[in-house]
Amino acid sequence: MSKIVLITGGSSGIGKSVGEFLSSKGYIVYGTSRSPEKYPLSKFPIVALDVTKNQTITQAIDIVLSKEGRIDVLINNAGVGITGPIEEIPEAEIKNNFETNLFGPINVIKVVLPSMRQNGSGLIINITSIAGYMGLPYRGIYSASKGAFELVTEAFRMELKDFNIQMTNIAPGDFATNIASGRYHAPILENSPYKESYGNTLRLMDTHVDSGKDPLLMAKAIYKVINTPNPKVHYKVGEFMQKFSIVLKRILPDKVYEKLLLNHYKL
Repeated sequence: MSKIVLITGGSSGIGKSVGEFLSSKGYIVYGTSRSPEKYPLSKFPIVALDVTKNQTITQAIDIVLSKEGRIDVLINNAGVGITGPIEEIPEAEIKNNFETNLFGPINVIKVVLPSMRQNGSGLIINITSIAGYMGLPYRGIYSASKGAFELVTEAFRMELKDFNIQMTNIAPGDFATNIASGRYHAPILENSPYKESYGNTLRLMDTHVDSGKDPLLMAKAIYKVINTPNPKVHYKVGEFMQKFSIVLKRILPDKVYEKLLLNHYKL
């Protein structure tokens, strides 16, 4: 019997690649978007869902459950980037980032869990970020929201162990997607003390995304996790040095690691 998969943010980027790959493997896939009408040619159904609006979460999941009777795999992929000096990012944008990257996905999980518990099984895959393992300059808010989601997943796993519901994190590095165009950029202000260093770092970050890995790599990693009987707590997918940077943070003195980051970003 084909597994039913729901992917938030499934209309573009990593979510789209994952949905198309899983569909080709025989899974019944539903994606979500705030504007599903923009994707009439999608290779799998796209339902309306905005992770910052609880009513749309409930409605979208009800649609899938009414059609399929269950959700076997939830992939929390919807997210948004944010850059800028923390001092200059408006509070509203900081809150919006956490609403999208942390609180929204938690609310999606809350709505899906009762049906998974009733079915006696389920798998929830949370797409976080390698950036969530470290505080990156001019990406501090993004790092914080994704890092918080990593920790929430660790706790959730233990709370769900009695229900045969599994949960895991998959942290991607830089992938060639449209995330740079959709994220919030604090403007580079002429009179800002961060003007030069932020501007240089922003250009470097965009270069990393443009030269990033093919999202198909994430799709294959997720497919492998779905077919793993007991998924690990954490997975990392991306360039070797991006994944190795997590190891370095674990073993190096804090100031040495900080110096490596400063050199990397030419700060």
